[in-house]
Amino acid sequence: MADRIFRAPGRVNLIGEHTDYNEGLVLPAALDLYCEIRVASRLDSLLNASALNLGQSASWDVRDFVSAHPRGDWSDYVAGTAQQMALRGVRLRGLDIEIESQVPMGAGLSSSAALEVALAMALSAFDGGKLGGAEIAKACREAEAGFVGLQCGIMDQFVAVFGRKGYAVLLDCRSLEHRLVPMPEGVEIVLVNSGVLHELALTAYNERSRESCAAVRRLGRSLRDISVEEWPSVEESLPEPLRRRARHVVFENQRVLDFAAACKKNDLDALGALMAASHRSLALDYEVSCVELDYLIDAASDLEGVVGCRMTGGGFGGCTVNLVRPESVDGFRTAVSQAYQRRFGRAPQIYVCSTADGACEVAT
Repeated sequence: MADRIFRAPGRVNLIGEHTDYNEGLVLPAALDLYCEIRVASRLDSLLNASALNLGQSASWDVRDFVSAHPRGDWSDYVAGTAQQMALRGVRLRGLDIEIESQVPMGAGLSSSAALEVALAMALSAFDGGKLGGAEIAKACREAEAGFVGLQCGIMDQFVAVFGRKGYAVLLDCRSLEHRLVPMPEGVEIVLVNSGVLHELALTAYNERSRESCAAVRRLGRSLRDISVEEWPSVEESLPEPLRRRARHVVFENQRVLDFAAACKKNDLDALGALMAASHRSLALDYEVSCVELDYLIDAASDLEGVVGCRMTGGGFGGCTVNLVRPESVDGFRTAVSQAYQRRFGRAPQIYVCSTADGACEVAT
């Protein structure tokens, strides 16, 4: 019997991809797909974690977390988060935790951040709730970047804490200033999971991060501080592929601002055009798309009722995000599923999602 239950959501990034680790702007929304952690106290110093979706378990002595090292599997998200909480002064104690997640793994919907944030909320709560939401997001980001080894920004963890139903979160990843942006009216969020996670994803993701840093070193300033108007005067100082990587970040930051403004006006045509431009940039300039994602975008773009579509998440597989008029959702699901089945021999997973509130303790 669990003493307490904690929950944190997955997220979809509407626009602003690969800008978070470049001190840029992003516009994610928390989803009604959750990671839930059920926690029971122990009398000793063991922390036992059971990943119910995987049928696997792991165990640690909480006194060892500060010096813990990665094991190279799912348990690193648990150990890394616990380590960061301990380093921030949270007193860890013996616990039995059960982890069960609705967020599909490897789909670009931040299953890892949902786990990290739910666990961090639990560990903080069992020590009197010492850490606030922003500190929890920072701790979880450091767990993923410093312990697991994915050089991500803070977007996923931040929206898992601060997401609100009916809104996206416009986040400045440098200052952490943020504001809620109402979701556009007259559309549903439909996610299509390609079912693909290419082996190069982690390596290539980190390579893109290194290339962005190399562009910053050559330019002598953050890509965040370069406007689209300035871009023509600085692009010639960058060799390829750094020029294309930087171009994506500079223009994607502007697309985030334009998308937020279009949401406020409920300008669906503008939203669609911005999503299309974002996907082209991700595919051609940042080179993080893949055959399956591009096919899903092409298949969706011609369908009636589709306002806009793009890949979402780190890339090399995972999901597309589609804004679809409600009366067209059923036809969209059928058409995309059949087309993908014909091309790749398998049907994609399709989710019709709502926005949701961020991490919380669930009343029991």
